[in-house]
Amino acid sequence: MPSFSSRLQLSHLFLRRRLLRPPPWLLGWTASISSLKVAWRKDPLLDSAIDRDKQWRLISRVVREVLNEPGQTIPLRYLEKRRERLRLPVHVKTFLARYPNLFDLHLAPIKPRQAPVPFLRPSPCLRSFLDLDARLRSLHEPLALAKLCKLLMMSRHRALPAEKLLNAKRDFGLPDDLLCSLVPRHPHLLRLVHATGDRSFLELVSWEDDYAKSVIERRAEEEARLTGVLMRPNFDVRLPPGFFLRKEMREWTRDWLELPYVSPYADTSGLHPASPEMEKRSVGVLHEVLSLTLHKRMAVPIIGKFSEEFRLSNAFANAFTRHPGIFYVSLKGGIKTAMLREAYERGNLVDRDPLLEIKDRFVEILDEGHKVYLDRINTKREAMQKDLELMASKNAELPEDEEESAETEQPL
Repeated sequence: MPSFSSRLQLSHLFLRRRLLRPPPWLLGWTASISSLKVAWRKDPLLDSAIDRDKQWRLISRVVREVLNEPGQTIPLRYLEKRRERLRLPVHVKTFLARYPNLFDLHLAPIKPRQAPVPFLRPSPCLRSFLDLDARLRSLHEPLALAKLCKLLMMSRHRALPAEKLLNAKRDFGLPDDLLCSLVPRHPHLLRLVHATGDRSFLELVSWEDDYAKSVIERRAEEEARLTGVLMRPNFDVRLPPGFFLRKEMREWTRDWLELPYVSPYADTSGLHPASPEMEKRSVGVLHEVLSLTLHKRMAVPIIGKFSEEFRLSNAFANAFTRHPGIFYVSLKGGIKTAMLREAYERGNLVDRDPLLEIKDRFVEILDEGHKVYLDRINTKREAMQKDLELMASKNAELPEDEEESAETEQPL
């Protein structure tokens, strides 16, 4: 028979196991979250939205490569050597011919006393666009500031590594020099902190209640204002046509949607990582992050860089496929891109960010230049056709005896 001390140790061990064991309701939700799967299904309309932006993104890389050079000029042959890194599928001369209004060619020596070589520099048209870009960014600086503060407010310690922010700056429409321009102009909200080593962090100085409302909460408030009925914040679920969930998944989604909405700006340090409330909060964070981007989409690997700061699990990407009525994951270009379904209508972005005006103007410039390129090709083709018709008419006017003599005459 065990001694009293042995029985006491066993009772303590049993009690400790009971205390560490999750409650039954939590075990049920955890099992359901991990076991329920939703098959990925391709959405051609949403994929087409990524395809349409492929060309201007490629051209933007080439333009930035030139603008980042000292004096915003670069030898033509240097840019040709970087073609593979820029993923430019054609030679630089062909690229310049297709978009003739982006750059001007001029001759200059690379070093003193050397023969001049072709250099590229921004054209007057591109410089005019850059001035417009600066004016629009200055006009919409409050929007960029709000986005930056919201990202910091959602993070665990109200701070984000500067390196990660710079990697994702173009997704949110933030300026390239945000650490040197945007941050110093708002010291009451933002502060750059240099930690040990080369790491720097952007910190939130003061909490702004106006920013601490998600898109979903603002939408519920707007609906309540228009209808006079208090609306409960919740996700807008839009399953694509012909997409059906299995019965157990429908029931799980129904019960999950009935849970109270958890704001991504709320303090959730007390939530269990495997609780349904934490799932609601994680989906809310992903929804809010995508809502802050220009195109309401973002590459999943870039979102993953912020998983620690936003308290996302290692398997956070499964939430995109687990909630197909809220998100869509595109595989275009060999990269997983998470998209917000409610922001698109038949593949077209309807929830447009004001900063997209910059992109729209750039696309107009590209279209104008490409039209000039096509007009030149058509002019050459018409000239060649006229030459062929003229030659044919001259051959038809030759006398028959001259034609016969031309046929029978043999060279010596």
